Amino acid sequence: MKLHFDVPGDDFTRAGEASGQVKQKMKQLGFPADVVRKVSIALYEGEINMVIHAGGGEVDVDIDPHCISLLLTDHGPGIEDVSLAMQDGWSTAPDHVRNLGFGAGMGLPNMKKYSDEMEIESTVGVGTTVRMKIFNP
Repeated sequence: MKLHFDVPGDDFTRAGEASGQVKQKMKQLGFPADVVRKVSIALYEGEINMVIHAGGGEVDVDIDPHCISLLLTDHGPGIEDVSLAMQDGWSTAPDHVRNLGFGAGMGLPNMKKYSDEMEIESTVGVGTTVRMKIFNP
């Protein structure tokens, strides 16, 4: 099953719509709770990152009985130093975002933690693509 979502930029009230819908669909399909949880967290963190840093983006989800593949793409400013951005607590989020309770620098680390495979391709001035896979044993 393939699903596509547009993630609107700068709209925290709509951030999480994709992860919520994917979670609901996976529950309907009978996926184990731990797999649903991992997918939901990894995808939500990605959505929030797109809202905070990239002005939105797109999410493509491929739900297979054995593997859930997530593809997140944006045309934001890109990530200057991916290895630095992967460190817990590192954030470039502006103060107004932090005042809303976001931007603590756990987005990318949590995406990696809750996915079984993760790749990031980012070009400054062009955008970022994140591929994640979560396996259903």
